[in-house]
This record gives sequence, C-alpha cells and structure tokens, in this order.
Amino acid sequence: MNERVFNFYAGPATLPLSVLEQAKEEMLNYNGTGMSIIEISHRSKDFEKVIFEAEALMKELLGIGDDFKVLFLQGGASTQFFMIPMNFLYEGKTAEYILTGSWSEKALKEAQMIGKVHVAASTKEENYKRIPSMNEIILGENPAYVHITSNNTIFGTQWQQFPDVRDIPLVADMSSDLLSRAFDVSKFDLIYAGAQKNLGPSGVTIVIIRKEFLKKAKAPGNTMLKYSTHVEKDSLYNTPPSFAIYIVNLVLKWIKENGGLAEMEKINKEKAGIIYDAIDTSGGYYKGHAEKGSRSLMNITFTMANSELEKIFVEEATAQGLIGLKGHRSVGGLRASLYNAMTLEGCKALREFMKEFQRKNG
Repeated sequence: MNERVFNFYAGPATLPLSVLEQAKEEMLNYNGTGMSIIEISHRSKDFEKVIFEAEALMKELLGIGDDFKVLFLQGGASTQFFMIPMNFLYEGKTAEYILTGSWSEKALKEAQMIGKVHVAASTKEENYKRIPSMNEIILGENPAYVHITSNNTIFGTQWQQFPDVRDIPLVADMSSDLLSRAFDVSKFDLIYAGAQKNLGPSGVTIVIIRKEFLKKAKAPGNTMLKYSTHVEKDSLYNTPPSFAIYIVNLVLKWIKENGGLAEMEKINKEKAGIIYDAIDTSGGYYKGHAEKGSRSLMNITFTMANSELEKIFVEEATAQGLIGLKGHRSVGGLRASLYNAMTLEGCKALREFMKEFQRKNG
C-alpha cells in the first residue's frame, strides 16, 4: 500500500501529516546543525530550545502559569502508576481511586503495593459502560489524593464533568484525551499522559504538576523516581527521549496553529458525532458500549448484532484503508479512535463504510 490510510488505532496513533512531513524534511539536518535531531546532544542549546519551547506551548495551550511545571519523562503512564504513590502516599493516608476501566485498575494495583488505598467509586459490575455519578463517589478517611482516568480507551467512556473533591489533591491519567478539549487545569494537582495518543509518538510521558503539591512529596529511595529530581533539572537530569519530545513540540505548534483546544474540541465533537450517528441510526445493527452520557469523543467502542460479522467488518475495512478497527483483546467488538489528528474525511469514510456494510450484510 503506497498511500496513507485512515489510522483508527488506539495508540500509537495517527499524527498530523504536516508534522510528519516537517520531521521528514528536518531528519538529516535539523536547524542547520548538519545533524539529525536524534543525533544532537540533549545538553546543546538547539535541543534545550526544543524542550523549553514544548513546555511553554503546553502551558499556553492549557492556560496555566508558573505555578505548574511540565515534565517530559520516560517509562510511560504505567511508571506513573507507582511513581505517584511513591511520592505522595504517606503512612496514615489513603489513596482514593475511582475505577472506570482497565487502566484505572492497573493504577490501583500499583498503589496497593505501596500503601493504603480505597476504591471511592466503580462501575466495574456494569462492565464499565458509564462514568460514576457524583453522588456515587464516597471518599474514605484522610485521603492523600484522588485518582481518576479521564478517558477510557478500552471501554469508550470519558468524564464529561470532573469530580469536585474540594481541597483534596486531584490526580488524573489523561493519556488518551489531553489537549483534545478545553478544561480547567486548576482543579488538578497532577496530570500525566503517555504521548502516543494526541501528543506525539511513544517514548515520552508528559507530567504536569502543581509546584505546591510537589512540596508535599516524600523522598523515594530512587533518585529517578523523585519528581523533584526532574523538576530541578528541567527534565534533563538524564538523557531524555529527544526525538519524541521534538515531535511533541511540532504537534503542540500544530494544535496552536489550528485554533487551540477550543477548536480541537469543536472538531472532535463533530467527528465523534458522525460515527455515533451511524451507530444510533443503524436500528440496532451496531450497538455502542458506553451509555450516551458517558460517551468518549476519543474512542468509540461498539459491537454488531451478529458478532460473527465483526471479523469480516475489520478485514473489509482494512482492505479499504480503514485501519485499526478491531476492539481491544480484553473486550472484543470494534473500536474507532478519533484523536486530534484523525480527519473529518476519515470519519466520513468510516460512516459510509458502516452503512454500506450494513446494507450488504444486514
């Protein structure tokens, strides 16, 4: 296949074509250095400019100031699962977890190895088809922090309104929807996100941490697992994932040039509406997993009335350049991931394929 396809994979995911083209142009000679960006020393002024610009752009897009620090770390969101309790879960305190899917379960499991945890709410018994309502959230005594997963790639649910936990620190895994919509960052004390959904390639994890919250951190034995280590050294304590950070910087510029988070949210709602409409008007031929009030704009999960046709659906869609529509192995079914870089054209092509597939096989 010589042409670009419509990539609906959940991650690593599609990137803006203009970003890929710029990276291609600069691959052999970045900024007149005579070297590729992947050859440049992370101590050089050329790379420092990249990483500092990326932090500034992230703050600008999110509307935050110097009371937050943006870090570019390694280890994926999975490392944050244990790094957060290692830094902020003290003896005598309880970490509160709201379970909305597989990734929040994994975060909970890692925290259980470090200290006392409490499940403040869960929809597991309903196969995670919805986000808990506010009145279902019951916090335990002496909470260290409350942890949520803002968007659930596997089950296709997303927080429409973030919980109000008053003066308790709120921590969020936003790996699959950070920078896809506007929101009030001031409600959070720590946000983390693997880049490989909306922000760039795999290999770098963004952490946004409130400096006042950082003052509450204890000192894990390992230097690399202290947030203070990376804050003090501007994410340059060790050799960072330089190429991934470079791409993230290009993506941040692309988001800014295309109207920022307000415009991203507007387009993402339009894109998701196209696919949800195809599901809702199918007469039950396609069935969405998530309840309507909890539907994700990023990951649309659905099944077919005849599950035996799902394999054929994926095969025929792939043949037409609609890639990555098989659901996660843990739940099956079908899934279309519509991150920022997915185009309206791609969503319309999928809708037409869904309608034609139903016409032929209904």
